[in-house]
Amino acid sequence: MLKVLPILLAILYALAMYRFSVWRTKRELDARSTELADPRLRELCDRMAKALDLARIKVHIYEIDPVNGLAAPDGRIFITRGFYRKYRNGDVSAEEMASVIAHELGHVALGHSRRRMIDFSGQNALRTALAMVLGRIIPGIGVWIASGLTSLLAARLSRSDEYEADAYASALLTKAGIGTAAQKSLFGKLEALTQSRSGAVPAWLMSHPKTADRVAAIEKLEAKWLAT
Repeated sequence: MLKVLPILLAILYALAMYRFSVWRTKRELDARSTELADPRLRELCDRMAKALDLARIKVHIYEIDPVNGLAAPDGRIFITRGFYRKYRNGDVSAEEMASVIAHELGHVALGHSRRRMIDFSGQNALRTALAMVLGRIIPGIGVWIASGLTSLLAARLSRSDEYEADAYASALLTKAGIGTAAQKSLFGKLEALTQSRSGAVPAWLMSHPKTADRVAAIEKLEAKWLAT
């Protein structure tokens, strides 16, 4: 019984963390977001909604400065105030913003947004369990090894999700008549748009595939579509 106790504790911890994370995320987004009302972006969203046979696609602005888009576990789509500000300043086009929305729709449609919350809780539980086990086997550095292994796993899962959401967005943008040119051009801007003032590579980019690889994957899809 004592041997499996760390695993049981880790499972209980994961369940508790999942419920708490969902509650905290929803509370934060409810308190700090408003529905997007930009006419040009609404027009593009309506075109994507029509392509998906939906009445409308509702997008919210999350009132924080970092440049990002996100899909909540409950299926809502958000772009940050910082990202919207870049659009209003002309640094990002309406079509490029539409590609962000399409990408986040991909995360929702493919189940990534809900699964990521579960993965996050599970990774914390796995980190805790590994730390308990490795800490006994390799005192002192077992905790660091456990943290490194779970971080590598999380990064790999995240990059896989990004490729899948990119592919979904490419198909949706093509079907809606918007095209993938803006999706690819935005990738070239992301590093500059999300760069921190200290010059460090943003954590957002560290969890995403390399820009060149993302563009290459989209172009491979386009070549496949043209050949069929």
